[in-house]
Amino acid sequence: MADRAETQGLDAQATIHVAGEWRDAVSGATREILDPADGQPFALVAEGDEKDVDLAVAAARRAFDDGDWPRTPVAERAALLRRAADLLVRDRERLGRLESRDAGKTIEEGRVDIDCVADAFRYFADLVAGEAPGRVVDAGSPDIHSVVVHEPVGVCTLITPWNYPLLQASWKIAPALAAGNTFVVKPSEITPLTTIALIDLLSEAGLPAGVAGIVTGPGHSVGARLAEHPDVDLVSFTGGLVSGTKVAEAAAPTVKKVALELGGKNPNVVFADACATDEDFDTAVDQALNAAFIHSGQVCSAGSRLIVEESVRERFVAELARRAGRIRLGRGSEDGVECGPLVSEQQRAKVEAYVASALEEGAVLRTGGRRPEAAPERPDGGFFYEPTVLDQCHREMRVVREEVFGPVLTVETFRTEDEAVALANDTEYGLAGAVWTTDAGRARRVAGRLRHGTVWINDFHPYLPQAEWGGFGKSGTGRELGPAGLAEYRETKHVYQNLAPKPVRWFAG
Repeated sequence: MADRAETQGLDAQATIHVAGEWRDAVSGATREILDPADGQPFALVAEGDEKDVDLAVAAARRAFDDGDWPRTPVAERAALLRRAADLLVRDRERLGRLESRDAGKTIEEGRVDIDCVADAFRYFADLVAGEAPGRVVDAGSPDIHSVVVHEPVGVCTLITPWNYPLLQASWKIAPALAAGNTFVVKPSEITPLTTIALIDLLSEAGLPAGVAGIVTGPGHSVGARLAEHPDVDLVSFTGGLVSGTKVAEAAAPTVKKVALELGGKNPNVVFADACATDEDFDTAVDQALNAAFIHSGQVCSAGSRLIVEESVRERFVAELARRAGRIRLGRGSEDGVECGPLVSEQQRAKVEAYVASALEEGAVLRTGGRRPEAAPERPDGGFFYEPTVLDQCHREMRVVREEVFGPVLTVETFRTEDEAVALANDTEYGLAGAVWTTDAGRARRVAGRLRHGTVWINDFHPYLPQAEWGGFGKSGTGRELGPAGLAEYRETKHVYQNLAPKPVRWFAG
């Protein structure tokens, strides 16, 4: 199947899906999608607004209230999710390349993303299929039958970010469908293409018309209307803190269920004993590079704060900077490229402003800090920025406090375990973090004291579909993946049946 939104001549724009049909925006507006590697448009999508949202939500409402999907047996819902996973595997190369071009990541990263999307669909299929039908509560009488059951929430609106377009969509769509909900998804207006493709695959897998909807368009109109819409029962949002706050405010008047997965400012704590041998040292440096610079640092869980023990700081940072300076930047489809561009000119300008402020506040530039020169694999119009290491940073710097979302690593130092923990927790976010040490006791102590939703020990970035993903503080209120990810899309009902009712006789009569 050809990519619906990837065009020859930029003439494909029916990218809004309502009641099983693809259509243009009601207004007829369109948006060009830019290739971040060269800054040139390569696709055209519909630019929806509030009117398109109202149509999509109405269709999802009908499909939930009057359709069969919420009442479809669990085994059939699970089978559909598995068929969707098989289709994702079938189209892995096409979707991986599309994700690479749309988001600017390398093709290998795009392929891995598709593998993870298929894994998420299979995981939630297995999870929902293997559940007990309800939890019996002993009421202490043979005449009473009491059971706790789970039911779908209803119509869900799913708002996803631009950095991992299809992966983040799958973390919402798969559990929403497994639980029996209908949904309308709004992908980022910058990177909508693979989410559009997924809706086609769900239709091919046999999902009934109206269960899945998509409205392409900007957050200020499409996202805002989805968050406030009175016929929506749940809003799940992944993105930045400012936008997430607006989503929560818009949803509050109708008391919707709200799940927010927001930003992070994630510490990577390296103790000296983790660098005792040459092999251990190389591993810790390599993982620090991976933590900070994969997908050009445009990752909510990026290890953008290196907190390293003072006795090994100079050696560690020198080698880190040397290797960061050798990272090969370019278009993701080019051989040998290790890191792609930033997603947009706006994002690059934001990163440049953070680096400039850090240097003004006293940070020491060890490598990077500029746009690279053009090269055959790196067109002049692309949104490239060199991997950047900023040494001698401190907590008062904006670049240390705020989420940069770019290839920028700050370095702080500590002398004691207590100081390391204090630095790592000295953030309003609490999404993820890591600790590197060969001391098992220290590893457990520090991991237990870190106020972050995910803590890796001697590793960085792996996630398991079976595990719960969420954060502390301003990193959000939602839970994705694992049983908790399915629970987000359900309501809990207690059914109490009295098999032998008798008069209560509270009052005379």
